[in-house]
Amino acid sequence: MKKRYDFSKSVRNPYLRKAKKQLTIRLDEDTITYFKSLAEKNGIPYQNLINLYLRECAESEKTLAMKWSTQS
Repeated sequence: MKKRYDFSKSVRNPYLRKAKKQLTIRLDEDTITYFKSLAEKNGIPYQNLINLYLRECAESEKTLAMKWSTQS
């Protein structure tokens, strides 16, 4: 191996779209089960399916209608 390499003429990978970022997210067990079964039916990993769904929500600027109850 060389001690130094010259990357001044290197080119970014044209096949890499957007790099994904790893993070930890806590999901309910029934939510994970739902996406795992849906992913199995479609033949894709469930994490990819969740990512596709969240991307679609973001692109369509979908909003969540939440109603908070103050009753005990």
